[in-house]
Order: sequence, then structure tokens, then C-alpha cells
Amino acid sequence: MNIKITKAKKEDKHAVLSLIYELADFEKLTPPDKKSQQRILKDAFGIKPLFNILLAKENGRPVGYAFYFYTYSSFLARKTLYLEDVFISQDYRSKGIGKMFMNKLMDIAKKNKCGRMEWCVLDWNKNAIDFYEHLGAKHLKEWLYYRITF
Repeated sequence: MNIKITKAKKEDKHAVLSLIYELADFEKLTPPDKKSQQRILKDAFGIKPLFNILLAKENGRPVGYAFYFYTYSSFLARKTLYLEDVFISQDYRSKGIGKMFMNKLMDIAKKNKCGRMEWCVLDWNKNAIDFYEHLGAKHLKEWLYYRITF
């Protein structure tokens, strides 16, 4: 396989949305509606992007993505790279692309002087949990994630 991971560009917008639809299907969720899609593209590719997207491509064909942004730790007094989504198309899983994404993200975090990298995983996604633990990631049992949706 000839996989390259690069920063997504505006011309990749259709590929990004297509992969988001695949993720929604995988997680049995409703995909973003047209207005949400427009916000995603504006927020990713506008003048002041709110988050970053990496795309994995095999011979130019998009096969996965990662959305990330920065938060801040008041105790570390450093940025945290927060991984919002990482997704790889079904036919390309278990081929090392996830590890490529995580290595690239860790490199980006170190280059940007982040103190850590964080993400969440759905409790039913055993393959992802096993993968993260194999990388040396620790499940933070003392923290409970809460959410208010507007």
C-alpha cells in the first residue's frame, strides 16, 4: 500500500464529507445535515480554521481522516492536542494506517510543544480500545466526560 497522510485542503472537501458519512454509518448515527456540512467546511477551511484535518490517501484516494484541535492545560501550562475523530474506511483497517495517524499526530503535538494528546473512544469499540492500549495510551478512570448539546 502507498499511504500518505497530509493536511486536508479545501479541494478535499467532498472526500472529507464522504468519510464523515462512512463514520456516521459505522457508529449508527445520523450524518450531518446540509447546514452542518457547510459549517464543517467553513470551520475547517475558512480564514481562521477552528480545527485541522489530516487525510490518509492510498494512491490519491482518501481512505481515512483525523480531526484535531488544541485545548490548554492550566496545570501543565501547555497546549493539548485533542483528537476529535479518527476514522479509517472499512477495507483499509488493520493495515497500519491508524498507527500512521497516531504517530503523525504525536509528531504534530511535540512540534507544537503540547504537553499531551487526548481523545475519547466509544465504550463498545473494543478494536479501538485495544489499539490505543497497545500504543501505550492509558484509560483515565478518574475522569468522567460530560456533555451538554445545544
